Amino acid sequence: MSQPPRILFFADAASVHTRRWVAAMAERGARCAVITRQPGEVPGAEEVLAIRPGADKASWFLALPEVRRRARELAARFRPTLVHGHYVTSYGLWATMCGLPCPKVLTAWGSDILVTPRESRFMRAVVAWSLHHADLITADSMDMLDEIARYHPQAPCHQVLWGADTDVFVPGEPGEDFDVVSLRSWEPNYNIDVLIEAFARFISLRPHAHARLLLLGGGPQRAQLEQRVQDLRLLQQVRFVGRVGDAEMVRAIQRSRVSVSVPTSDATSVSVLESMACGLPIIASDLPANRQWIAPGAGGWLVPPRDAEAITQALVAAHDQPDQARLMGEANRARIERDASRKGQMDTMWRLYDRLLHPTVPRVARRRPVER
Repeated sequence: MSQPPRILFFADAASVHTRRWVAAMAERGARCAVITRQPGEVPGAEEVLAIRPGADKASWFLALPEVRRRARELAARFRPTLVHGHYVTSYGLWATMCGLPCPKVLTAWGSDILVTPRESRFMRAVVAWSLHHADLITADSMDMLDEIARYHPQAPCHQVLWGADTDVFVPGEPGEDFDVVSLRSWEPNYNIDVLIEAFARFISLRPHAHARLLLLGGGPQRAQLEQRVQDLRLLQQVRFVGRVGDAEMVRAIQRSRVSVSVPTSDATSVSVLESMACGLPIIASDLPANRQWIAPGAGGWLVPPRDAEAITQALVAAHDQPDQARLMGEANRARIERDASRKGQMDTMWRLYDRLLHPTVPRVARRRPVER
């Protein structure tokens, strides 16, 4: 890239995904600034500007005049060459309506494409408007790209993963116990209650397994989940770890025998990729995004969302067939090294930025199919 880009991100400064993406671009030479609703420190960003802190939906629309004004003020000193909105229905709207005369990039995160547009015609119109005003669109799963294609955007669309840091998330030696790890948030979509029920059934079927369930992630359902664990008399077997840094997360994954991710709706899950990078087999919801990564009988087990019995039987298989589980984990590590390392994915994004800033044909005349 002849001149490194100056990227103005519209994104959640409190999100680890935002921080990793911005840091990756700064490492490659980009100058970065962030406009957000959630104040926080973003490594690699020269400036983080918070507008209307909070989570109410109305402010995404009520704040638009302020967004335009403050984006112009920031642009006067930062001079962005690219604007990148992360999450189509909120920050993507701000990005495409900020009024700055430079290319707009949108990255879909999951529910902004797969769930929110189905809630109302208005939100579907918001998604359509944002997508049609983008110059480049990325998403991390093929089912999201397929859904985006239904809006017939003019911009090229690419799969770019968050990826796993294959230098940090590496295989280790599992502990002597049969540890089961979950990295998902304690929110309704992630069905931690169903996982706890399944784990209780597994304990009843394999009482001498020395099994433990490690719940990382944290979230608003903690009190009710702890109560359910108490009701099931699993206080010694279930550990509520909560949110932790990468180092402790890696240790938890490495000492485990299987990783479980069973949300009702999801795009490509970073926690699944990171577990695979650590050499674990995966028990995951039978969703399109997971089918892209987990082959039944090869990389793990796919189960219907909220099916406690299916999760139980997958846990039994992981416990009773340790050699097969180990081979699954080895195959998963190889797959991540080949197709989903964070460095490789961010290198891909860097090239896409360059292509957008230095097109070989005029941007207004270019229309490409989804690249798979």
